[in-house]
Amino acid sequence: MSPNTTRRRADRPTRTSGAALVCVLALLSTVTALLQTMAVPVLGKMSRDLEVSTAAIGWVVTINLLAAAVLTPVLSKSGDLHGRRRLVLVVVVAVAAGSLLAAATSSYWLLLVARAVQGASFCLFPLSVGILRDHLAPRRLPLGLSFLTGAISVGAGAGLVLTGILTHGDRDYRNIFWFTLTVALVLLVLALVVIPRDRPHRTGRVDWTGGFLLGVALILLLLAMTQGNDWGWASVTTVGCLVGAVVTFAVWLTVENRVREPLVPIAMLRDRTLASANAIGFFIGFGMFLIFLAITALVQVPESHGHGFSASVLETSLVYLLPAASIGIIASPLGGMWVSRFGGRATLLVSSVVGLLGYLQLLAFHDRAWQVIMGGVITNAAFSMGFAAVPAVVTAVVRPHETALANAMASITRSAGSALGSALVVALIAGHLMPDDHPHESVFVIVFSIGAATMALSILITAVGIPRRQDVAAQTTGRDPRPTP
Repeated sequence: MSPNTTRRRADRPTRTSGAALVCVLALLSTVTALLQTMAVPVLGKMSRDLEVSTAAIGWVVTINLLAAAVLTPVLSKSGDLHGRRRLVLVVVVAVAAGSLLAAATSSYWLLLVARAVQGASFCLFPLSVGILRDHLAPRRLPLGLSFLTGAISVGAGAGLVLTGILTHGDRDYRNIFWFTLTVALVLLVLALVVIPRDRPHRTGRVDWTGGFLLGVALILLLLAMTQGNDWGWASVTTVGCLVGAVVTFAVWLTVENRVREPLVPIAMLRDRTLASANAIGFFIGFGMFLIFLAITALVQVPESHGHGFSASVLETSLVYLLPAASIGIIASPLGGMWVSRFGGRATLLVSSVVGLLGYLQLLAFHDRAWQVIMGGVITNAAFSMGFAAVPAVVTAVVRPHETALANAMASITRSAGSALGSALVVALIAGHLMPDDHPHESVFVIVFSIGAATMALSILITAVGIPRRQDVAAQTTGRDPRPTP
């Protein structure tokens, strides 16, 4: 056998069971959701234990989302260059390390470092999408994608249940991080065994400069949003952060337009369909954390104030947040089936309309427990359907070697939306506190109004920005719908 033949065989991706691969990648996707949701119900407990303010403790969520926005494209591009399987393993190790640090420390600042490291988990989804496209038959790809998005919802629900159980009563909030450490170690073994070896699609380099500039711009913006109430909105520090964010973002755009291999291919956004899908992904991420944080804060307000339910951490997790998170088990596969049958445009229109109705219901009716639960279920059903539709829309209009990068770009916009949604709720709460440090009802009226506005924009963008021909492209057998140059 010639050396060239041996080398060609070694370069071929190894094969594994499609069902086993989908299951392991779905489990990996749950890690992202676990790390997103497990910290939300215990923010109040963390604030008291670490003796920091409401605005400061909000960064436990925000910095995780911020790190995700920066690390997702960097690690996804590295997956293209060095192999997606290898990067999946690296990310799982990072999640384990971040979980260990968060579980072992009593320092607020080290907790933020740990949460930033855990933000690497967000790139597991785009890497998994690329792995599926490489190893699944094209006709099975839409269903495989729906399982990944459904797993995110399952993970969100499981995270809330486990948070309630692990921190019930006076139990230490650090128990949640010991749990995620265990999960990461188990999934590391499964990934080693099941994910097939692959080869890089192409050569190139990672745009570290672009990643640094994007991170700085987002940090400055979020600092202004979350600390503006304490610093003063007209203070030199707040205004300086806002101006710095605008200038840094402008420099980032200039860099991305000039480098040969940008972190974020701005040119891709010249495609109307991709630009629209990314905008909708932004609203999905924004709306999801708007709902989770707003419901958490609302239900933990004492009943004596007239707009709360005196919920404990366990009640917040199991009664109020779990139904909303769990609806994705149904809504995500449903969204995947609708994408296959009706196309991405129709699915996104339906999900946006449902999301608008959910926000309007919460805006008008939120003084009964069942009304809050129902509003959360409706809105998160919409987000889960949207999660299933956006990757299918993106995947259908890019070439195979661009799949991970295009989905990474969608993850950036979704993560940036999540970070901004989280920062906005934290800023509104911090600026409208009653004497006992619980938020006024006006906070939730504002939040639900903003959410309704974003869903209305999503409807408009989908109707105008995603052409009907995309419905046909989304139902193709996975071939690139654009002509090969």
